[in-house]
Amino acid sequence: MNVKLGMRIPPKIGAEGINKTAQWAAGIGLDVLDVSNLTPQLKEACDQAGIGIGSVDAHHTSRLLSRDEARRADAVVAAKQQMTEIAALGGSVLFMCLVPEDHTLPRKEGFAIWKDTFPEIVKHAEQAGIYIAIEGWPGPAPYYPTLGCTPEMLRAMFDAIPSKHFGLNYDPSHLVRLGIDYIRALSEFGERINHCHGKDTEILHDELYECGVITSTFGEKYGFSEGSWRYTIPGHGDVDWGKVAVRLDRLGYAGAVSIELEDHRFWGSLEAERQGVTKAAEHLAKYFR
Repeated sequence: MNVKLGMRIPPKIGAEGINKTAQWAAGIGLDVLDVSNLTPQLKEACDQAGIGIGSVDAHHTSRLLSRDEARRADAVVAAKQQMTEIAALGGSVLFMCLVPEDHTLPRKEGFAIWKDTFPEIVKHAEQAGIYIAIEGWPGPAPYYPTLGCTPEMLRAMFDAIPSKHFGLNYDPSHLVRLGIDYIRALSEFGERINHCHGKDTEILHDELYECGVITSTFGEKYGFSEGSWRYTIPGHGDVDWGKVAVRLDRLGYAGAVSIELEDHRFWGSLEAERQGVTKAAEHLAKYFR
């Protein structure tokens, strides 16, 4: 497979600075880093470490979904400028989580705003050679306003904008927690995958009995959880990465699978984060190397 392994930079590892982070990541065999901001200095540090750029975080997403037309217009200009700057530094994947400014905004209304706003953005992405990858995190409880986290909405979005330059960040952890078949989603939307996250989810069956699929009333028992599930590193949850790898290979996917470290067992210290990323990379390498 031509898949590259990478990581989003966790906080303690990131606090070491980009030079140390890039060198450490390359040292454990990672190929790319997902970054929050692509600058000439960051690109140079990655080049020196022999590591590539996976995705770059979009900076203006919530305002792109504002009810205020003027705020939306300003955000479109800023988003296009960011894409131009990323392309100039050799980046190609813009990572975007479509959480609206107002978390109470109904998804149907958010979709209408998106449908009006995004054709211009995607046209610029095509011109700049940028591939947008939207994240399937459903958003903060209790409203879950994020666009593009369920098949019904992904289908509507991809029908509205058929360009491959507007696509999906495939992260099975969100699909598992939502009860959505993550393998079927690969089959239906595989052609629109522009980036992948290496993250997993464990369904907590005792907690599922306690609170069902809604958020727990009296607090979660684990970090990175809302009650009946918890995010984990790959290999510690319910995702069969072998099946994911087979389907990505059939699709000819040649992008990155970037570890997104959200697991309470590997959190809170530099040593814990490094252990979590290393274990995740070792598990993913079984299927993607």
